[in-house]
Amino acid sequence: MAAMATVPSYTPSLWVRVCHALPRMDLTMTMRDNLFIPDSWEYQQTLLVLSSLSAIALILSLLVILSFLIHYCCCHRGDRSEGSEEEEEDEDGSTGHGYGSRKGRSICCVTWVSVAAVTLCCVAIGVGFYGNSEANDGMYQLTSSLLTANYTLASIDLLVSDTISGMQLSIAGPLTTMEELFTGSKPYLVSTRNCRRLSENVVSLLSSLTMARDSDGGDWNNSTSSIGGPIAALTPVPPSAAPTVPSSGGVMPSPFSPGWAANTLMVNEDYRWLSYVLLLLLDLIVCLFILLGLAKQARWLLILMTVLAWLALFLSWGSLGLETATVVAVSDFCTDPNTFVLNSTHFNSGTSSDVLDYYLTCSRRLNSPFQQLLTQSQRALSSIHTHLSSLERNALPQVPKAEKSLREVQQILNATEANFHQLVALLNCRGLNKDYIDSLKGLCYDGMEGLLYLSLYSFLSALAFTAILCSLPGAWRSFPSDSEEYEDSDSESEDPFTSHQTPNVSSNGNPGYESLPLTDRQSPPPSYSPSMLTGYGSSQSHPNPAHSRNLYSR
Repeated sequence: MAAMATVPSYTPSLWVRVCHALPRMDLTMTMRDNLFIPDSWEYQQTLLVLSSLSAIALILSLLVILSFLIHYCCCHRGDRSEGSEEEEEDEDGSTGHGYGSRKGRSICCVTWVSVAAVTLCCVAIGVGFYGNSEANDGMYQLTSSLLTANYTLASIDLLVSDTISGMQLSIAGPLTTMEELFTGSKPYLVSTRNCRRLSENVVSLLSSLTMARDSDGGDWNNSTSSIGGPIAALTPVPPSAAPTVPSSGGVMPSPFSPGWAANTLMVNEDYRWLSYVLLLLLDLIVCLFILLGLAKQARWLLILMTVLAWLALFLSWGSLGLETATVVAVSDFCTDPNTFVLNSTHFNSGTSSDVLDYYLTCSRRLNSPFQQLLTQSQRALSSIHTHLSSLERNALPQVPKAEKSLREVQQILNATEANFHQLVALLNCRGLNKDYIDSLKGLCYDGMEGLLYLSLYSFLSALAFTAILCSLPGAWRSFPSDSEEYEDSDSESEDPFTSHQTPNVSSNGNPGYESLPLTDRQSPPPSYSPSMLTGYGSSQSHPNPAHSRNLYSR
């Protein structure tokens, strides 16, 4: 009883209670209750209404982006024409201020808005990776617990089947031989027949714990008992491997199979985890290349990232809708999971509510529904052991030929008692209840937390991509085109040969005079008449070039 006090318990978390308290409306805008009934069309309508909130948010985002695009296309066209006129006036007045500075401030503002939006997107991506990991951890704990419970049930069935087959073997073999040998001795024959009757009683009692399938693999045929608590017969496998339980068309089998549930959840979780990783990588690539395009002022790269940002925006709002419906449905289930399991036909088909309540709650107030069956089986096995001990003491000295058969029956009885003790331990509620609580904690704690972080990621990334799509058109439109860059490079470049070979000519035709500083200016060189130049040339037909350079330098 002291061990029962340490049974782990489950209590809904704060986030589960908050999400469960959200108001629910169907498609006719009628308030509905928040009971978890996934098969009900009214409950499915409430989830559709909550998912449609993300569609409304997507429409609002599109309207905001459209208004910014209209602003850039219409308003900035007039500003560009006015700005070009002001720029020409500024160049004529040599002021250097005005539209150019306003344009620079506008470009800087748009760029920083884009950078802030990309930063917000990167934060959302980090939140998304953490949430995806938490959700995966929760689903892993859930599937591991289901597999452990499936292994326990399979072990129970294996022990029961081995015990039944062993007892039937003893009835058909050694006990029948002993009856033939003790035909002439009535007391020994009565003891042998009592062993047969008790063995058949044990087989009948333990058969009520199994649920055998018919030959064509269709419906489950279960034998009823006073407790009404059959357990599904499963193939024993290690807890790390998910068994493949045949089901028609992927529909949940009846009764519920933990192995089938674990196998289905693992496959779906792999696809979910991979889908979110690809979505997060897409967002990360878009953000990184947007920063690269802003740094390099690559217009074509920003245009390409704008197209991918549109795709990421739709995926973010769509994933938010799915996550909202999933979070609300999980919170409804996690608020009172025992009630759903007890009332669901998938779980209680062929199993009494007393058995389910015993394993779901594992309360000290409840006695095991198998207690009477186990007690009767234990008494029958003890009686068989007593009869065999009496035959060993009294009959073997008189009938030595019965020793071999008696030893075989004792060996089968010892193996049956060992299996029976293991069966009693496995039928205790602590093991299966611990698996049940662990599965609830994996789904309702880690899984719920991961879904909330994924919802936050989708919301933040949707806001970030909305801001990016509003600011990117203004950013790449403000970048200079290739023709403008070519004209600027032509205007700023200088020809070194022209600048050094072309002298400055003064107003009076003398080279180099106006280019000299005021302090270095001298009186203009004397003018020479043509006759003087002619005489100079006649007196010196080959003038000295150095002399001419000295003359010009003066």
